[in-house]
Amino acid sequence: MCCFSMNVRLVADTNIFARASGGGRQFIVYSMRVDAPEPLAMILPIPVPSGSRENAVRFINLEAYPQFFADLRRGFPGPPLSRSARAWAAAGAAALEVVEVGSFIASFVPSVADFERVDKRFRLPAGVWDRLPGYADFGFAVFQLKPGDQKVHPMAFEFPRANPDQLFFPTVHIHDGEVHPFADFDHALFCQAAFHGASGWRRSRGTVGEFVPNPARARGVLDPTAPCYRLTLRGDLRNVDVVVAA
Repeated sequence: MCCFSMNVRLVADTNIFARASGGGRQFIVYSMRVDAPEPLAMILPIPVPSGSRENAVRFINLEAYPQFFADLRRGFPGPPLSRSARAWAAAGAAALEVVEVGSFIASFVPSVADFERVDKRFRLPAGVWDRLPGYADFGFAVFQLKPGDQKVHPMAFEFPRANPDQLFFPTVHIHDGEVHPFADFDHALFCQAAFHGASGWRRSRGTVGEFVPNPARARGVLDPTAPCYRLTLRGDLRNVDVVVAA
């Protein structure tokens, strides 16, 4: 789910990478272009085990690797997929721990109730979570963003999964404080997973180590010995998260 704590003028060119890591955990890398009139937060709900602690999520600094997704696209020769260029032309409790992750300040919010411990500018409007009961047991990775028209460098983290047999992609949209049944998608999803024949997913031309120049720059997020898969989501689609059985 890509949720913003305040209205945004435009969001485009969203890229999400997912891969299972050890001990029932999962990596997510997220990047997009956003135009926001004031400081705000991007909130990514994630399906974590009930009772996860505040340090359950490990944030990974990829500020020095802004071309993470450009390198992944090297494994899928063909014309550019994104339409972003066209689109852009057109209190009480203790505060949660925050960490600096490249140019962001990030924190893990263990539950909906814990948003009371977050600055009001970086929460969703009151009542939104009541309209999304399916996320009652989720935790939340929160990234504070600066205002303006910007390409956001990859935001990466590792979290414990409530269901270790699934890869989760946060794709539900809340861009205006409202929950809509359909949303305008401009997404490319990438993953490394042991699955075959899933509808719409395209396999890379080789393993990641064959087409990514220096996989070590991803700080353990990429497996150079495995291929990558890509799914493109474009247009007015059902406003739901994407889950892959892996």
